[in-house]
Amino acid sequence: MKVQSTRVCRSEILTEKWGREQVADVASFCACREVRHRRLVGRVLALLLFSAPATAADPAHAPGVRVAGADATSWSASVCPECDLAVVGGGSGGFGAALAAARLGLQVVLVERADQLGGTSVRSGVTCWEPGVGGTGIPFDLYRRLQQIPKAVGIYSFGRHLVWFNPDAEPYRFPGGETVIDPTRRYADSLRRHGVKGLAADEAACREHLHGVVFEPDAMSATMKAMLEETGRCRILLNTEFRTLRAAAGRVQFLQLANGQRIVARFYVDATGDGRLCHDAGCEAMTGQESRDRFDEPSAPLRATNKVNGVTLIYRVASRSEAGIDPLPPDVPAKCWWRGSFPVAQMNHYPNGDLNVNMLPTMDGQESLQRGEQASYAECRRRVLAHWHDLQTRYEEFRRRRITWIAPALGVRETRRFVGEYVLTERDVRGGLSQQKHPDVIAIADHSLDTHGSHAHGSGELREPYGVPYRCLIPKGYRNLLIACRAASFSSLAASSCRLSRTMIQLGQAAGTAAALAAQRNVDLSELPPETLRDALRAQHVQLEHPLREELRQRLSTARRTLDGIHGMWSL
Repeated sequence: MKVQSTRVCRSEILTEKWGREQVADVASFCACREVRHRRLVGRVLALLLFSAPATAADPAHAPGVRVAGADATSWSASVCPECDLAVVGGGSGGFGAALAAARLGLQVVLVERADQLGGTSVRSGVTCWEPGVGGTGIPFDLYRRLQQIPKAVGIYSFGRHLVWFNPDAEPYRFPGGETVIDPTRRYADSLRRHGVKGLAADEAACREHLHGVVFEPDAMSATMKAMLEETGRCRILLNTEFRTLRAAAGRVQFLQLANGQRIVARFYVDATGDGRLCHDAGCEAMTGQESRDRFDEPSAPLRATNKVNGVTLIYRVASRSEAGIDPLPPDVPAKCWWRGSFPVAQMNHYPNGDLNVNMLPTMDGQESLQRGEQASYAECRRRVLAHWHDLQTRYEEFRRRRITWIAPALGVRETRRFVGEYVLTERDVRGGLSQQKHPDVIAIADHSLDTHGSHAHGSGELREPYGVPYRCLIPKGYRNLLIACRAASFSSLAASSCRLSRTMIQLGQAAGTAAALAAQRNVDLSELPPETLRDALRAQHVQLEHPLREELRQRLSTARRTLDGIHGMWSL
């Protein structure tokens, strides 16, 4: 079994550090208590392996071992907590992975560098789930919990939109799109995107079929944390930065945190957004647009480019009693300086009446990569102030509102992605479930191919949902590492479709479930039978087929009537 091969690897390293006699004593101790004390034995081995005396061999020079990071030779000797699953990144994918695994009985450590969970959905202000299939598992659990909090969540429908301007009924063309809370709609109404011809082509169909979910960011973060804590099996490390890792022979061996602590786990999930674990593990990365012939994608450029999807800095405005135009700081011009005119914006109404304003985009993706995170944020903040000043200057309705919050983090749509055992491509997205023959689909989606920035182009809506194979979560060559974030194994075009929050939660739920099944069966993540994983996901109410099964329809219909059954654990 693969677990045996892991023990051999650890034994060899122990022998090098401690000598054969001491290792033999530890092995003898392990053998006589194998069944009753497996976890205790693992901790003994972990302590011996990773708390070696100062005279032990430097891990940076161990044969066949990859140690990443600029300061790879200065390792802390702090005691490392052992767990079944280590998840790095507490956004949508990381939350889904940690919750699924903990509900299924694994001991989980979740590492998040920010002071709260939620990632882009919270700290970047992307506080809506756009219309789309598949959000029937953990996303629905989240929605039902948010319903318990006054004005924390609502279902939206479209209001005004610039492409629907009616001069007979409207005084001016709205500067973007608007969604409004619609109390007549239910969660099930938000589970469809495909089948419409597009906003400009069919207003009536879009108004009837396109609905989403909007939520308060702090309520979302607190609810995620509460759901994880209720399992009793998830240790959450906030304000904790992943530093680097050590890997050898297709396995991550431990994580090193910036605070000097090490985490040893049987399995690992990279939910960092940028794929930091995969990067430090030496996995093959993809950045920018792939050439047309690399994945045979008709909409890809003939030659590869460095262009990536644009970034957004979202801000929030609230009502005020007196009208006025907010003054600009001296260093912020009133006119748009980075393009010919100010971008349009998507504006979503919160349940309390505030507006979430999303300038599309605030900065080109490649410009953001060139500037770096801090410089990009500072420049985007200047652009936000100018954008809001322009809206107030040109449209009287915005003069009775003021900015009350600017997101503390940029909304990043794309950076790098990592090659997995399968790469999802435009052919998958456009072909849909009816054309795909993958035996390992673990999530479905139906958002259009959606790019923002200088390379944006109209790609049209999809005819049907498509599936994301489990192999997209397995970095090529690795056996105990999964990736469940926007950096998973997608082409640039495919990533522009399946990068949305609810889809990321689905990927996380699949990753956490896979870890639990692999632990139960004592196999590597790559050896898990696909149908076993799919059956376990179906048992957790995950939609893998289209249209919805009757059981899922019935469950979704209870959203307003009951909250029973969402606190308990699952079983395999």
